[in-house]
Amino acid sequence: MPALPDGEPAPRDGSLPETALRGLGERPFGVYVHVPFCATRCGYCDFNTYTAGELGSAASPESWLAGLRAELDLAARVLGEPPAAETVFVGGGTPSLLGADGLAAVLDVVRDSVGLVPDAEVTTESNPESTSPEFFAGIRAAGYTRVSLGMQSAAPHVLATLDRTHTPGRAVAAAKEAHAEGFEHVNLDLIYGTPGETPDDLRASLAAVLDAGADHVSAYALIVEDGTALARKVRSGELPAPDDDVLAADYELIDATLAQAGLRWYEVSNWAASAEARCRHNLGYWRAGDWWGAGPGAHSHVGGVRWWNVKHPARYAALLAAGESPAAARERLSAADQHLERVMLELRLADGLALDALDDTGSREARRAAADGLLDPGALAAGSAVLTDRGRLLADGVVRRLVA
Repeated sequence: MPALPDGEPAPRDGSLPETALRGLGERPFGVYVHVPFCATRCGYCDFNTYTAGELGSAASPESWLAGLRAELDLAARVLGEPPAAETVFVGGGTPSLLGADGLAAVLDVVRDSVGLVPDAEVTTESNPESTSPEFFAGIRAAGYTRVSLGMQSAAPHVLATLDRTHTPGRAVAAAKEAHAEGFEHVNLDLIYGTPGETPDDLRASLAAVLDAGADHVSAYALIVEDGTALARKVRSGELPAPDDDVLAADYELIDATLAQAGLRWYEVSNWAASAEARCRHNLGYWRAGDWWGAGPGAHSHVGGVRWWNVKHPARYAALLAAGESPAAARERLSAADQHLERVMLELRLADGLALDALDDTGSREARRAAADGLLDPGALAAGSAVLTDRGRLLADGVVRRLVA
């Protein structure tokens, strides 16, 4: 697992600077809930997750839920009169391990602490193997409006390389069960570029996604993270590292296939069948909204202040039981930091970045990037920097040019 970033000490009472609270409610506000539990650890994953064997008796879902309740009560006190959450995203880890009743309890905690707007988007991630028609019916009745299923691939040998435990076809079946139980919005996650995955494997995965009727797809290039089982296999030569040319070809195949089926990109790694199908919670991240991240290792952002919680569930629960904030540290983003993040994140969106966010040098570089085929000339003339198809493959480089 990656180490937490450095930062300044976080106040033990969780208080925020007055400047951070200005404008609260004028920006999108969401709640992220981190569920740190997994049945097994996938070989590529470096998220803050723990199996039952790793935790032993040090923490439990019950102590985690008590901590979550205490942290969101703390959020309500720190924020004063907090805006009701427009979005909630329950991620992990494997939230579906909590079952429908457990996820209902999580949403009750959010309602009781900060509250929900009437049309809130409420998403939970789920492992296909820990879902069922009864599970989907239960979370739909509890108030969840959106489900994100970790599919990764339809090819058995690709799933085996990733150490995924669900069976091929289960993600498609789960998506159909979710639709049948009233979920209009269902996302499927794909990972591309896994060693041994062929173009035909990827085509089969995309065909399965479309067969499932998902109205949202997230597709991420495989990243070999330090400290993972996958990294050890690559380092030993057991597996080759992902190839950049293969990743680019895979991305183009994904984009073309989904576009032909009516799912359009709205962020570099995300496609949706309609504006309503876009993930509003993630759009809040990309547009510098406010969110409170609750749970071990969760990150939060309010008004230019970012902080992150201690990682271990036992330490998290103990701090909150003692009446203290679980924050490990925080950072106050400078104007330059916020500008860089705005360019970096908004440029990834199909709506693009307003040119007036750039200084004279950045504007000149935007025109040069358009001449190089990386930004759309028509959008640029209308006042926005929008990546072309080629620009999406080189998005990080375009950002560097605009903020140099």
